[in-house]
Amino acid sequence: MTDKDKLFNSLEEAEDFLKEQFGDGESFDISIKHLFVKDLPVLCAYVTGLVDGVVLTQLLTNMLPDEDVDIEDEKEYFEAYFNYQGRSEETKREAILLAILSGQVVFITKSGYGFVAEIRSYPGRSPEEPDNEKVIRGSRDGFVEGISQNTALIRRRIRNSNLRFELHKISEIGQTDVALAFIKGIANDETLDKLRRRIAQIHHDGLTMTDKSLEEWLFKQKFHPVPFVRYTERPDITAAHLLEGHIAIIVDTSPSVILVPATAFHLLQHAEEYRQAPTVGTFVRFMRYFGAIMGLLLLPLWYLCATHGVFLPDGLSFLGAKEKSHIPLLLQVLIGDIGIEFLRMAAIHTPSPLSTAMGLVAGVIIGQIAIDVGVFTPEVVLYTAVSAILTFIIPSYELGISIKLFRLVLLIMTGIWGVNGLFIGIFIIFTYLCSLRPMQAPYLWPLIPFFPNAMLRVLVRFPMTADALRPYVVDSQQRKRS
Repeated sequence: MTDKDKLFNSLEEAEDFLKEQFGDGESFDISIKHLFVKDLPVLCAYVTGLVDGVVLTQLLTNMLPDEDVDIEDEKEYFEAYFNYQGRSEETKREAILLAILSGQVVFITKSGYGFVAEIRSYPGRSPEEPDNEKVIRGSRDGFVEGISQNTALIRRRIRNSNLRFELHKISEIGQTDVALAFIKGIANDETLDKLRRRIAQIHHDGLTMTDKSLEEWLFKQKFHPVPFVRYTERPDITAAHLLEGHIAIIVDTSPSVILVPATAFHLLQHAEEYRQAPTVGTFVRFMRYFGAIMGLLLLPLWYLCATHGVFLPDGLSFLGAKEKSHIPLLLQVLIGDIGIEFLRMAAIHTPSPLSTAMGLVAGVIIGQIAIDVGVFTPEVVLYTAVSAILTFIIPSYELGISIKLFRLVLLIMTGIWGVNGLFIGIFIIFTYLCSLRPMQAPYLWPLIPFFPNAMLRVLVRFPMTADALRPYVVDSQQRKRS
């Protein structure tokens, strides 16, 4: 036992230090109490809402004084009687403060030695299926707001000693727990080092928006409308990506996990494709790709056909607007497309018992009356609704919003410059997507640059028994899968 391991010179000094940091009676949830471990006086400090009170009570009950013991070595005495598997020693005052705020219990002996007990019990809900990633077949569990529960859900699916959860604390004040999840020997070391460096460069007071704030810090998103990462709330999807060589970023208090590197085609994948037969999965995948493309192009193409009927053959003459309106057609389309976004936002903020009624009022009453009074033509309502449905089939909410923004740009350019505006807009959007390389991964890989075999696997859902290499875009250390 050496004095250099001491945190304080006495219990009184320890108590004064803790009360100075947390306030003397200023926070009701900070508990600082004098207790005994058998005959050893200790100071106990913890946050009441972050510890398991039952476990703590049981531990302290078993350590009530029962006999006179001559205490010679406090550290050995404490370790002998507080024989708890989650106990560790701390030699820095900053470490015990962070331990208390993280939900651990700190014990200070009468001579000033500090110990930390892992008795955390964060408030949170039980794992349940995510609302935006439902499947017909498959597990019904999903990530929650506790980082320990999330790592356990992944560990349950990958029982391998090479699975790593590398813990980092980010931000100066918030001290948010962030874990880098990867499989050692499969994930790319350069990508890991790059993430570690960027995490170390984050100097901010707190990540209040958790995973989204972290994404903007790590990937320098700035004003780019498209997402640079894939979010998921399903542990099976996360486990599948880890086995492919991806890296998962788990942020405490967030039920979403960040997967990197990610391309546009990763954002269009869904677990349901792998819960059905390969033929059915391929069909579903093709439908989703077609829907994403048409969600971008349907409204601009229809507007072009409606205003430039000379391009239509006789068999497609029905595509134009049959009824006249006092409002220009372009303005009708823009109002209708933006109006559906207002409805979506209203549905999110509407209490669940009222959401159905709100949808009926908005979709039936408002839509029909708008047609009857001449605000919209029926075709505008039809095509904006179909376009919205096509956008909703995209699994990634972030990508769906990006496609809506691109669609508005194409509509405006088509309204101003006609056919030339449509094709120039498509070229600009395609060139922009080709130029993106988050984490040095081409955003449109394997289409740009073109990898035929990889592109075939993106389009076709091959049987699981087919021998496949890990995706080239993740640059895995072991491309061949056993």
